[in-house]
Amino acid sequence: MACKNQSNDKRIEVVLWSLALPGFGQLLNGQYFKGAVLLIFEFLINIKSNLNLAIISSFRGDIAASLATTDFQWLMFYPCVYMYAIWDAYRDASASSAPFSFLPFAFTAFTGTIGVIYSQQFKVMGALIGPVWLPIIFMLLGMGIGSFLKLMLVRKS
Repeated sequence: MACKNQSNDKRIEVVLWSLALPGFGQLLNGQYFKGAVLLIFEFLINIKSNLNLAIISSFRGDIAASLATTDFQWLMFYPCVYMYAIWDAYRDASASSAPFSFLPFAFTAFTGTIGVIYSQQFKVMGALIGPVWLPIIFMLLGMGIGSFLKLMLVRKS
């Protein structure tokens, strides 16, 4: 039982560090090259898309400025790199891989990208949500859909 708790603790640790910065989970798992590559991708996409400026504007409620500063062709890569880094760190920290464990992560990346694409025009009660909040909302939906599909497929098999 103690071994299983240690495995769960490790998975939680690498997921939380990967949430903080893609590549950190790989570094914790001892995968230094992969971690460095993911960190480089993170910084490259972040800088090229102006993500930090978009985040600052979004948190201040200035969605128009957030939209104006964002380079959407670069930002579209972010959800996939982000979720891949989290999934990869989670998978490598696990002693065994559960069937279909990739589904929540893959659907989250997919729906997050859709959120980026529609963030310039999708309105809720007449207001734009923007390139930060809409992808986050869509990612939550994707995580739910992927988790549901995983549950259904595991039950079926």
